[in-house]
This record gives sequence, C-alpha cells and structure tokens, in this order.
Amino acid sequence: MASLLKAMPSMSTILSLYASISGLSMLFRTIFNEMIPRGIRDLIAKHLSDLFATFFSSDFTFIVEDRWQAVENETFRAVEVYLPTKVGPSTKSLLLGTNDTNNIVAPPKLGLPVDAKVVDCFQGMHFEWTLCENEAEKHYHSHKKYFQLKCKNNYREQVMRSYLPYISQTAAEILNKRETLNIYTYDDEDSMWESTVFKHPATFDTLAMEPDLKKFIIEDLDSFVQRKDYFQSVGRVWKRGYLLHGPPGTGKSTLVAAIANHLRFNIYDLQLQGVRNDSQLRRILTSTTNRSILLIEDIDCSTQSSRSRDRNKDAKEGHDDDDDDEGGDQLDSKLSFDPRVTLSGLLNFIDGLWSSCGEERIIIFTSNYKEKLDPALLRPGRMDVHIYMGHCTPAAFKKLALTYLGIKEHVLFKCIEDLIQRTIITPAEVAQHLIMKSDDPQVALGSLIEFIIMKDTEMVEKMRVKTMSKRL
Repeated sequence: MASLLKAMPSMSTILSLYASISGLSMLFRTIFNEMIPRGIRDLIAKHLSDLFATFFSSDFTFIVEDRWQAVENETFRAVEVYLPTKVGPSTKSLLLGTNDTNNIVAPPKLGLPVDAKVVDCFQGMHFEWTLCENEAEKHYHSHKKYFQLKCKNNYREQVMRSYLPYISQTAAEILNKRETLNIYTYDDEDSMWESTVFKHPATFDTLAMEPDLKKFIIEDLDSFVQRKDYFQSVGRVWKRGYLLHGPPGTGKSTLVAAIANHLRFNIYDLQLQGVRNDSQLRRILTSTTNRSILLIEDIDCSTQSSRSRDRNKDAKEGHDDDDDDEGGDQLDSKLSFDPRVTLSGLLNFIDGLWSSCGEERIIIFTSNYKEKLDPALLRPGRMDVHIYMGHCTPAAFKKLALTYLGIKEHVLFKCIEDLIQRTIITPAEVAQHLIMKSDDPQVALGSLIEFIIMKDTEMVEKMRVKTMSKRL
C-alpha cells in the first residue's frame, strides 16, 4: 500500500497537468473558432452530437398519427391493417368483433385496443408498436389516435428505408385480397365515418342492362384503374366521376353496388343534407380513403335551385353560357345547395385543388332529374361519364327472367316484349312481379302481363283525360 502511495503523482503535478490541458484546449478552441467558418463549425458539432447520441442513447421512437396535416395518414392506415397479422404472445389485449350483420356466425376480426403492444421482427431487428390515444382539444373533433414505434437508435435508417415500405406493401396486398367490402356513413356526433359490411349481391353478370352499355361501363372502369401512370403523365388527378340519372326504380343504386363489387372498392355514402358547412364537408371528404367510391345520391334533392344561372340575364349582359371561367361557378355557389353547403365547396373537392388529396377514387352522383342540376356540375372532370338508366327494355327483361326465374325462353316472352316496347315500366316493377308472385314461370310471367296491361290502360286513360282538359 505504501509503495502504491509513493507511486501516485503529487497534487502539484496533477494541478500542473490540468493547467496544461486547459491551456491546450483553450488554444485549440481559439484556433478552431478563428480558422474555421461558423457554418462548418455547426456542421461538425451536429455530426459529433449525432455520433454521441448513437453510442450513448440506445432507443428511438417514431410517432404515426391518424391524420397527416389535412388528410388521412396513409401510413397510419397501413400500420393499422398490418399489425393485427403480427399479434403474438407479447400482446396482452385484443379487440374482437364483426360488422357483418348478415352472418352472425362469421369469425370475428382482430383489432388493437388503445395501449395494446405488438412486437414485430424484421430482418433481425425488433420493433415494439403501441396504439395510443389523446383526447380531442375541441368537442367536434374525434380523439386523436397514433401508433408509437420504439426501436434501437441505430435502426432508424432501416425503418425509413426498408421497414415502413414493407408495411405499406403488405397492407396493400391485404386490402387487395379482402373478401368483404364496407359501406360507410358519416356520424356527425362523433365526427367520424362508421362502417358496416357491404354484401349487396349485384354484379355486372346479374345487372339488367343493355349489353352494349354494360360493356362500355366495364371497359371504362377497367381502363381507369389501370391508367395511374397516364393520369400522372398528363397532369390529372387519378379519379373518375359518374352521373347515373333516370326515373326512380331504374337500377341506379344496383349499378353502384355492381361497380363496387367489380372494383372491390369500399363505398362512402355521403348525405349532403347533414353537412353543416363547406369546412366540415372538406374535413369529411379528406378523411375518405384511396381505392374507394364516394356516393352522393339524389343530388337534385340537395339543391334549392335547379339552375342557379339566370340564362336570360346572362344573355342580356352578353355572358357566354359555355364560358369555362371558374369564377362563374363561384358566383352562383350560394344558390345551388342548401345554404350550409355551397356548390363551390363541393366543386373544390371533386375538381379543384382539394381533389388532389387522394387518388384512385370513383365519385358517383345519382339523380332522378338531370335537367335540375347546375351545368357547373355536369362538365367533364366532375361528371365525366353520364349514364342514363332508362325504363325496362326487352334485353333487360330477358336478363331479369334468367336471373329470377332461371329461364332463357318462354312462350310468353314475345307478348311481354311487345308490351314493354309500348308501355313505360321500370326494371324494379318487372323484378317485383318475377320475385314475389310465384316460383312457377308461367304464373309469374302471366302476372307480369296483367300488370303491364293494367298500367298501359291507366296511361291511355290519363292521356285521354289530359287531351280532353286541353280541349276544354
């Protein structure tokens, strides 16, 4: 012990060494400050700080919120789809449920409750995910959800470069293979879309429609979903607008169901009457997801004025009805919809700058009276394809008979076809008699003939009364 104490330097030696080191450090700092520009000094300091953080701080946390700026966060949605497939023993709680009201014995789906943890492994790296929730600051906003990803600090680059892209790709594959579709309605009280399983049986195979029109619609839909690169190359948003118009009972809603089943797109059913203002409309529409159908039914019933432009006034002032100026849309925006939602507010989403907030979307409007709609809505880019859903034709009748009765020919077909060509009858009326009257084709077709004759007689009588009234 004594020899060890003798070997230790004296206090004066230690102080002298300290003074020398301090003097050298001050000298180096002075040279560093005088010889090296400030920008380079800051860059060196940053790299040294990152180096020390890498070695002395082992953990790092990523936060993935449910919304990114003004739109739905697609990364959050991908993680939400991906994580239930990675549930393991480390996960202590799970959500179970099903929204398939048509099948009570359907196996429940897995979901993650708030504070649930999921451990995932990717390329030898371990990650811990936690679903968290914060209360909304404002009463009309829903609670904010976010995923918290914890990993080693030196995994940060791999997370950004490999792990998150892998999650997005896996989620896309899961969504593409989904067996069930959802239909969404907006809950104003909770400020969120609520869904239920969409199991409408309509397909293009069962649709009672003229073959040429059906072929056109299918080819147009298939072309749309395959032309992402083309839309980008010509500088257009990847969306497509359809107007389905015609009398009630002509199959507009059934066609929407067939389109959803064909594309495997979820449906967002928006009731404009329940939207308070343009700001809420924008928030509602930006919270819809890609690869979906936005459905606005009976849009003519959402208007106060069937035509907000005064054609006579425009003619007097020398205005061109075909003027493509967006300002014209703005001037009449207060007149076309309920005062709470303006025409310009809707147009800004379907064809304005806000239309770029999302892609691969189908927007479908339905109307019983196309002539009541403002011309600003009918232009290409808003309603790109106008599809008239007319009264039942012989071809449509044969399709209905094959679908509901399982027959391609019958002795009564010729009589029914002749009656349909001179009597206005909707596919819904035809289907009602084929479904409800009898399983026997003879009885069902006979009942349909009686109905068409009765309707034809009523129409003739109405025309006779109308003619007599004009004469008087």
